[in-house]
Amino acid sequence: MSDSRTGLQGRVGALFASHFLGFGLFLPFFPLVLEARGLTVDEIGFVLGISTVVRIAANPVLTNLSDRSGRRRISIFAYSLLSGLFLGGFAATSGITSAWVTVAGLMAFWSPIVPLCDAYALDVVRNTGADYARMRLWGSVGFVVANLFGGWLVSVGSPLLLVAGLALSVLSTGLVAICLPGQTKQEETAATGSDQPASVFRSPWFIAVLWIGGLLQATHAAYYGFGTLYWVNAGIDKLFIGTLWAIGVVAEIALFYGAKRLNARFGPLHFMMIAAGGSIVRWTLFPFAEDLAAIAALQVLHGISFGAAHLGSVSLLSKVVPQKWAATGQGLLSTSSGLQLALGLAVCGPLYKLNPGYPFWAMAGAAGVALISLLLLRPLLTAKLQAEGERLAG
Repeated sequence: MSDSRTGLQGRVGALFASHFLGFGLFLPFFPLVLEARGLTVDEIGFVLGISTVVRIAANPVLTNLSDRSGRRRISIFAYSLLSGLFLGGFAATSGITSAWVTVAGLMAFWSPIVPLCDAYALDVVRNTGADYARMRLWGSVGFVVANLFGGWLVSVGSPLLLVAGLALSVLSTGLVAICLPGQTKQEETAATGSDQPASVFRSPWFIAVLWIGGLLQATHAAYYGFGTLYWVNAGIDKLFIGTLWAIGVVAEIALFYGAKRLNARFGPLHFMMIAAGGSIVRWTLFPFAEDLAAIAALQVLHGISFGAAHLGSVSLLSKVVPQKWAATGQGLLSTSSGLQLALGLAVCGPLYKLNPGYPFWAMAGAAGVALISLLLLRPLLTAKLQAEGERLAG
């Protein structure tokens, strides 16, 4: 790999790292910020629920708007600035109304940044031969660092310090993006190509791919919503719970690091089927893992259940979606994941009340549905992958 390609790959890695530093602060700790603001549990749920709906709705619209302009870097920069403005509004105001307005605004402009980063990284892969997974792994590294730093920040300082850290991450993402070089081939395609969305988006088989890719991510609903609560109630020391989460992300990083070699043997459908199989094993056994060693061993499967699903879905879309509309395709996948994850969380709550193990077994069942669907659709999807790949290459 040339020095210039290596340097660009590292800079795109910094783009992912800067974004996921903020996400690693927001996901575990932002409810504590809302609580410190004086919101009740119900009000916190309302704010986060509204922001989730806004995020799901805004993602495909804003990614498509970026694709029409053909300027991914400038879009990331602009959306980062707007996200920072809403964060500033959150810090400068108080009350439930301003909280849901500012957090909803934050999520509307923050959510399309990941699919735009993915699309830009895929442009770099096409134009230079860089390794997508090696770039994306730095996002996971940033997330782990933020988890550890955020816990310390919350324990020793004001929650507003966490908001400041989040704002720093959001604005630095925009700064890194605007300093990246434009990807000429993508911009030329945008300048000369049709403004009409790609026909592949209207294909039933593509909609099935979006559904399966989103379902694989939604199988983590019980883990995201109730994993920590389950471990606490099972007697796991809170000191070790952060470590357990970190083990899962480290396993994800390891997969991303070695993914290029695996790509030589496995296609995107293989990655997705492996992810479904790993999810079945992970969530079936989750309620039976009672000691720390067994739980840690199962956490290693996060590299498969999440990492392989992500790599498979992103790679599949890159093969069938025209380069001009790459961010729209990634945004649609993110929307599918968000909708199904929200539905999964809604289902897991009542199941957890019945029996804490039921939500995880439900996730295993959902992964089984994904695996069966992939096996049934494999001949069709293989043919479509080949046909779309030849069409885009031509």
